[in-house]
Amino acid sequence: MAVFTPLRLDELQDWIQAYDLGAAHGLRGISSGIENSNFFIDTARGEFVLTIFETLPFERVPYYLHLMRHLALHGVKTPEPQLTRQGEILLLLKDKPACIVSKLEGASQMAPGLAHCAACGEMLARMHLAGRDFPLRQQNLRDLDWMRGMVEQVLPFLDQAQRHLLLAEMHFQDAFAASNAAHHLKRGPVHLDLFRNNVMFQGNVLGGFFDFYFAGDDAWLYDLAITVNDWCIALDSGALDAARCHAMLQAYQTVRPFDQYEQQAWPALLRLAALRFWISRLFDFHRPRPAEELTPHDPAHFERVLRMRIAHGAAALPVES
Repeated sequence: MAVFTPLRLDELQDWIQAYDLGAAHGLRGISSGIENSNFFIDTARGEFVLTIFETLPFERVPYYLHLMRHLALHGVKTPEPQLTRQGEILLLLKDKPACIVSKLEGASQMAPGLAHCAACGEMLARMHLAGRDFPLRQQNLRDLDWMRGMVEQVLPFLDQAQRHLLLAEMHFQDAFAASNAAHHLKRGPVHLDLFRNNVMFQGNVLGGFFDFYFAGDDAWLYDLAITVNDWCIALDSGALDAARCHAMLQAYQTVRPFDQYEQQAWPALLRLAALRFWISRLFDFHRPRPAEELTPHDPAHFERVLRMRIAHGAAALPVES
């Protein structure tokens, strides 16, 4: 279980009185995630999710919570942050920022079919459009500047071929970031971690997106590239699955059509998405933080994905018909 801050039910009772949820009578740690401590809590008003933020400072967290509320009000299915009796969206718990959000129904679809990919693509496009008038701004905390800092920390653990790949791809992405296409990409609040385990389904019906705690302002298409690299690939090789990829991209563009700059940028953004998660997994694997129970993701997976994107590129984005 990825729980960095241990919590007992008796330790929760006084704290939860700030909310109008009744007494807590159940507490279970959630095994997914490696950045925050998450728990299911059972209260008199139902089941909720408690998150304790392990690395984010208090002043940064409201961006994520207010974004989720904004999206929910615009028809995007997300967990709803619960306000305290005093109208606060965030409190301290064990000297760390913590919040309570509603629990989505359903389960993650780890072997998505075409219908799941299409539903995800459509909702992602709606999410991007809904964020256009969100008033708060925050940079992507895992941007190229962050990657540069992480590269120095993971290079000593890599073999020669991996070091060459990592440094060459950083050089490529620096050049792309300075390109005309990159500067014209449509931007706004984006999820930046919409993997299969961060989406709930009931059958083929999408129940909601959650875990917005990597969200920030970046290119909409980059957010889509991150999603495609997890949902629409062969897991053993990292190769794109043409049918699932088409289903997701086609559904997305029916809500928000792609423009010429996005057509140009698509292959580079798929590479950037793979690079970002290869770097973060390398760091988590080789420089793990203490936790009660934590098994880092295998960094070799996104190394394979990156090599496939470099070698084979990507099919053109669909054009609005």
